[in-house]
Amino acid sequence: MAVGSQPADSPPVVGAEAPVDVPAGVPAGSGAEAPAPTAAELLDFVRRTAEDAALVASLPLDPEGRTWLRLDGPGGSEAWLISWPPGTGTGWHDHAESTGAFTVAAGALREHSLAARLPTDGWKTLELSEGVDRTRLLGTGQGRAFGRHHVHEVLNEAGDEHAVSVHAYYPPLPQIRRYSRSGAVLRLEQTERPEDWQ
Repeated sequence: MAVGSQPADSPPVVGAEAPVDVPAGVPAGSGAEAPAPTAAELLDFVRRTAEDAALVASLPLDPEGRTWLRLDGPGGSEAWLISWPPGTGTGWHDHAESTGAFTVAAGALREHSLAARLPTDGWKTLELSEGVDRTRLLGTGQGRAFGRHHVHEVLNEAGDEHAVSVHAYYPPLPQIRRYSRSGAVLRLEQTERPEDWQ
């Protein structure tokens, strides 16, 4: 496991310290690969992990920015325990080719998402159709899974309470695309890759 902290608008750092998961009972270097975890399996993992009160309590909380703990996810997935100080959020982004899931372990998080499939390449600005916005308020113990290219932002809107959540992605994040939004206009601002987070 790796522990760190960062500004509120940065993703958990994925770097050289990231362990390579080998399924139990499979010798390292044997060439055998575990089947890819499904979105439902990722959701089950984050829910079970969020119920581990000792693990959740072990995460240091920083009033200035998110803190995180790298976890061993199922089937080679990338997993994180993340704290959210009051008023922090991710900004609009997606996880490219990765499916994912997250569950709130403490506090509450609001997710704004788009119920629309965006083109994956070849655009900088899109005008969104009416009715594509979705919002969810997820309290302790609540979570969700999502598919590839899911565009969302996650926020801790509480005035004085940290939130803590567990996230898992498969395959491990190949990139994150960050967007800005003004009304119905979504603009691709940058694409980040793991080497950018080191």
